[in-house]
Amino acid sequence: MWKKSKVTDQTAAGQKVDAPERGHPNDKGIRKKSKVPGVMITQFEAELPEGMTTPDFSRKPIAITIQEGKSTAFKAIVVGNPKPTVTWTRTNGEIVFHPDTCRQNYSEASHEHTLEFPKVAPEDADTYKCYATNDYGRAVCTAVLNVIEVGFSKAKELQKTYGDDIPDFLRKKLKKRAPKVGEQGQNEPTPEEKVWEILMNADKKDYERICAEYGITNFRGMLKKLKQMKQEQDVDTAEDGEMVAFTKEECDEIKHSLKQVGKKHDSVLYSMDVEGGIVFTADFKVPDVDFAIKLQEVKADERQDALFVCVLTAPLNEIKWFGKNALLSNGEKFEISVSEDKLIHKLIIRDCLPLDAGIYAAVAGIKSCNAWLVVEADKEASSKGKKAARKNTTAGLGDDEDLLRIAKEQQERYQKEMEERLEIAKKAQSERDAAEEAARLEAQAAKKRSAETKAAAKAAAKAKKAEEGVDESASFQVGAHVDVEELSEDNEEAGQNSLFMETVEVDKVTSGDSPPLQDKVKGNDHGEETAVKQKGERCGTNEKRPKVKTVDAEDAAVGNDLGEKTAKQKSEKSGKKEIPPKVKFPDEEAPAVGNHHGEETAEQSSEKSGTKENCPKEKIGDVKDTHVESDKGEEEEEQPPAGKRVRIRQGPLIEETIIDPGVHFLVGLSDCKAIIGEEAELVCKLSSEDCEGIWYKDGEEIKSNEGMTIIKEGSYHKLKLHKVPEEFSGKYKFEADGRKTEALVVVEDPPRFDPEELKTFITPITVKKGHKATFKLSYMGREPIKVQWFLEGEELSDEANIKLETSDGYTRLLLIKLQRKDSGEVKLKLKNEFGTAEALTELIVLDKPTPPMGPVEIVEASSSAIEIKWRPPKDCGGCKIGNYILERQQVGRNTWKKVGPIGPLAKYRDLDVDHGRRYCYRIRVETEMGTSELMETEDIQAGTKAYPGPPSTPRVVSAFKDCINLSWSAPANTGGTNILGYNLEKRKKGSNLWGQVNPPEEMIRAKGFAVKDVVEGMEYEFRVAAINNSGAGEFSTPSEFVFARDPKKPPGKAIDFKVTDSSYTSLCLSWIKPKEIKGVEDEAKGYFVEIRPAENTEWNRCNSNLVTTNFFTVKNMKSMAMYWVRVIAVNDGGEGEPQELNNYILAMPPPVRPRFTDTKIKSFMVVQAGNSARLTMNFEASPWPEVTWLKDDVPVSKKVTISNAEGTSQLLIPSSERSDSGVYTIVVKNIVGQETFSIEIRVTDEPKPPGPVEMEENVPGTVTISWAPSPDEKRDDRLHYMVMKRDSSKRTWNTVADHIFNNKFTACNIMPGREYRFRVYAKNDMGSSKPTESPKWLVPIKKEKFTVNMPRSKSCDLQCPPKFLVPLKMHTAPQGYECYMSCALKGDPTPHVTWLRDNISLNTNTNYYISNTCGVCSLLILRVGSKDTGEYKVVAENPMGRAECSTKLTVRE
Repeated sequence: MWKKSKVTDQTAAGQKVDAPERGHPNDKGIRKKSKVPGVMITQFEAELPEGMTTPDFSRKPIAITIQEGKSTAFKAIVVGNPKPTVTWTRTNGEIVFHPDTCRQNYSEASHEHTLEFPKVAPEDADTYKCYATNDYGRAVCTAVLNVIEVGFSKAKELQKTYGDDIPDFLRKKLKKRAPKVGEQGQNEPTPEEKVWEILMNADKKDYERICAEYGITNFRGMLKKLKQMKQEQDVDTAEDGEMVAFTKEECDEIKHSLKQVGKKHDSVLYSMDVEGGIVFTADFKVPDVDFAIKLQEVKADERQDALFVCVLTAPLNEIKWFGKNALLSNGEKFEISVSEDKLIHKLIIRDCLPLDAGIYAAVAGIKSCNAWLVVEADKEASSKGKKAARKNTTAGLGDDEDLLRIAKEQQERYQKEMEERLEIAKKAQSERDAAEEAARLEAQAAKKRSAETKAAAKAAAKAKKAEEGVDESASFQVGAHVDVEELSEDNEEAGQNSLFMETVEVDKVTSGDSPPLQDKVKGNDHGEETAVKQKGERCGTNEKRPKVKTVDAEDAAVGNDLGEKTAKQKSEKSGKKEIPPKVKFPDEEAPAVGNHHGEETAEQSSEKSGTKENCPKEKIGDVKDTHVESDKGEEEEEQPPAGKRVRIRQGPLIEETIIDPGVHFLVGLSDCKAIIGEEAELVCKLSSEDCEGIWYKDGEEIKSNEGMTIIKEGSYHKLKLHKVPEEFSGKYKFEADGRKTEALVVVEDPPRFDPEELKTFITPITVKKGHKATFKLSYMGREPIKVQWFLEGEELSDEANIKLETSDGYTRLLLIKLQRKDSGEVKLKLKNEFGTAEALTELIVLDKPTPPMGPVEIVEASSSAIEIKWRPPKDCGGCKIGNYILERQQVGRNTWKKVGPIGPLAKYRDLDVDHGRRYCYRIRVETEMGTSELMETEDIQAGTKAYPGPPSTPRVVSAFKDCINLSWSAPANTGGTNILGYNLEKRKKGSNLWGQVNPPEEMIRAKGFAVKDVVEGMEYEFRVAAINNSGAGEFSTPSEFVFARDPKKPPGKAIDFKVTDSSYTSLCLSWIKPKEIKGVEDEAKGYFVEIRPAENTEWNRCNSNLVTTNFFTVKNMKSMAMYWVRVIAVNDGGEGEPQELNNYILAMPPPVRPRFTDTKIKSFMVVQAGNSARLTMNFEASPWPEVTWLKDDVPVSKKVTISNAEGTSQLLIPSSERSDSGVYTIVVKNIVGQETFSIEIRVTDEPKPPGPVEMEENVPGTVTISWAPSPDEKRDDRLHYMVMKRDSSKRTWNTVADHIFNNKFTACNIMPGREYRFRVYAKNDMGSSKPTESPKWLVPIKKEKFTVNMPRSKSCDLQCPPKFLVPLKMHTAPQGYECYMSCALKGDPTPHVTWLRDNISLNTNTNYYISNTCGVCSLLILRVGSKDTGEYKVVAENPMGRAECSTKLTVRE
């Protein structure tokens, strides 16, 4: 059965999963995933309150890779209610927040939380976590910050190698850092350092001036050191510090190392460290490669293999393959291969499943291409719930010959380009060599001249030392001490500049236990070693030879600590304690700066050559082209090649002792894993063929025996183990001449099969459907062994139809009642602690084949043959197809004719067919297992008939009362054969029946015909059809109707031709039918209208078809254009004479005097100040009038906007002011006349209230009210006042005066004893202002005694007998519905009411609901039935009398 691996929480691309997160106070809770990948949410409570949510990231921070020194930031947007709090942490250490290094911000505008790094440093590289926390949960996500370090730092490289314990001699090599600003005062640079700083930053043209200014005389020495200092600087940006191997010498000592320091899109930067000194960089470009053939889409069936192929334009060892954005590697699922010429690259996807569908891409350099893989699922297998059978075919296979041809063309083109580039490179190299040769010859001449001068100086120095009694030869004897400081003094006396002073250093020379003597003289910083070997010098010989070690002019140093230490170490290793003396003569041009680099010792060189030598070492300054004569002349100088430096030894040769290293191992033993029962071998190689050795196992010596054999073949020594048993495990050692090598032999016992039985097992097993199959195989190996059986990749277990048996060394699989779907690959898998073994075989279950696969392809369907082919069955049942059995049926018949077996080919050609007949076929597959179900084809026609197309529409040539002559043209489509004739049909007007004109057996041969079977005065139409070998084709479109009568005379002119209406684009015409004059002018059948622009001479017909009416509208005319118009009457006799208008016509409406169309136009308008004022006037006029607006008889100002359209004009004042008040007049004028209209616009505002109100009584019973005027009174001539009054006896205010244009009013009828109040309003056209209220006004009165005479009340008798005010009504109710009866009565005292049905009281019947409320008596029947039919009566009784009211209820079914 298939098992899916558990999917774990994944992180976003570019991020990594950290170790367990740090402790958090709210770690406990419910873990859930976010919709954003890579975000984990912890919910603290099981149920959240309504409206509350846990934190989440709507945008999470992404991984960043950035160069050192640049600024960057992580950005995140969080959501949640309540608002979450955001914090940041890092995996290694704590975040130090500082404005210059790291700061955390939040933007209110974008709602972004950021962690900013203003200047990224390498120590900032880490994995950062962002926490969003609120009261109900916490969300966390991670992001990685990768920092690309800039520059190659020696200090960093040494820190990586040695940690904090950097040796002193290496610490001295580190470059001095520039002092900080605060330290400059303490460590001021020396004048010499300032000079070099100036030279480093100066142009080359200024070097001479600077040297003259600072007194530098050795110009060549300055250039040499300046070049060295520039090389020490970092020359490129380092991004990736991964070390890569560069090259090795023969003695396996690494001389150079190559370091990858940067990557780009199309290149990689590398830095090269040469002997720990200078760092260079190189830019290795990616080859210029593209795709000659790109990937193509591949469609594969389920369980089929798929192949993607691409061809490159240049050879490439490998390209990258990606499947659904994931890098693919070579394995069981994906097979990646490349052709021998490295141009054709292939990707095979094994056993395609629907999950494998997607986009696959190939990447070569910076170029890429991609294509889809479409996997079609096996619907039959999926519907049965089984896995589809494995297919051995491959989808996407193309023509390999085309691929090889294209690859060959690309290879030839590539080789041609390489040859051209090589020719160019050779040409450039030859030019460079010529230039170098010329420079070398010039330098050699200069050196020769310099050498002569130096030789003379040294001869003088030697003569001076001889006079002082110094034995020069003793300086090179063992135990001698030489002090040659005088040499430097001589140089100083010679006038050399102190900055570039030549120095000589003689290292200490010791012998045995003699005390060392060390004389140190200043040298330079860097050392360069070059060994000059004398003639006859060879590795492994004992010939005494001197070894000369030279020091470059720039490489003299103070002391030689490292060289002496190394020499001592090597001397101890070689067994000699003697240290050879070292003499060093620096070059005269070498600057004296100091030497801290170690020199290569003679012992190191001896070990490289395979021998141990003990010889003196001389360190001689780099004297260019200097010829020094040897004092004793004991050795001959070896002539150097042309153009090379000459390194001349000074002093006598020192004998050198060569130590034989003895026998040693060239190849040692290697650990070996052996399988029980198989052979194993241990091999080692010695440096000598004559040496014998001894083999040991676990410390005990072993000899050749039955289980093992010891073999010696020259310098090779072998130990062969035969049929290895388990006890052969152990440690084996081989010892020879005191040297030994060891190896472990591990004996394993993995599961394995017997080869003979396995050969039988892998033979496929074939069984029939319903039978059983047995698979069995024995095995061997150490127990326990896990045994698994698989069928088509699905592991099998014991079931009803599956039996598994496993015993010691034997397993058996029994499959019962096999079906065809059980066919497939059977795999036996064994596994123990040592490995895994698999055995594969195949199970084939035979069954009846499935039907052939359609659809059937029709290869040929002619009049003489039908050829068809189809696809083989999807499953042939495991057998070869023997025959296809065919049956044929002619469409229209019920019988099937057996065609018989036709062989195994899936095609058939039927020659026994009739032209035009249709046939249907049944196809079955026959194998040795039986016959399949049938597949039936669709109807196939033998020789499809091609009928001709329709001829042209018949044309009436002439018409008479007894004959109509017609003609037509042949059809364009003849059906591939000749036209044999035509059929002609006619139809009377108003009839639906067509009648054939020619006899059916006699076709019309010509393309015309005279129809004589016509009735005079009748109207006919005709159609025609063409006939070929297939038969008659389609009929043509019918002809026009034609009368069977003699030809007519053309009609006369139209009468009363005139224009009825016109516009700018159209013209309406009308006329009267022309008169009919027998024998001269016949009746008109229709009309044509023609127009002619005044500037043209040709008439244009307005209607293509005849107009049968007496009016017509001409459209699409140009506005105000001039036209001539005419009408022509037409009948069967032809066209009559045209009738023209007497004058030309202008395309315009009829002239109309301007007139305003609005019936209700206001002549006065009030607008509040600040609002817009809009006037719209609709009018009609023709032609287009001129519209003018005036204000107070003056044109309106620019502030006013006028908009004119067809039939309307609008005036707009955007923001009105009081100054815009006035009379506005519109003037509409055209050639016919003009019309005006005036509107008064008053712009005003709500008035301000009047001032304080004062009151006085001048006349008793009246009061005079006066007030201060409103501030708007002077600006508004229509402002007036209104006075309102309210007395204490009323609650409402009453208007007592309005339209008061002064500031005083006298109110009358003022009653004493009442309190009065008055309000004064200012009013204008916009409304009224807020009121100004007067003080209270009261006229006191003398009170008199008030007497009230109450009238005597009379008693009233309201008793009365019952009386119905509203009687009962007749009711008819449907059965099952409710019924409601009611009536109203009065009576005093209240009468007693009784309801009766058919004189039976209902008051006690619970089926009726009776109520009596305020004299309204009601009866409710909830569900009316037939029993409720009858007479209902209401009886009301009281002591004063009795009353009755009755009605009838009818129940409707």
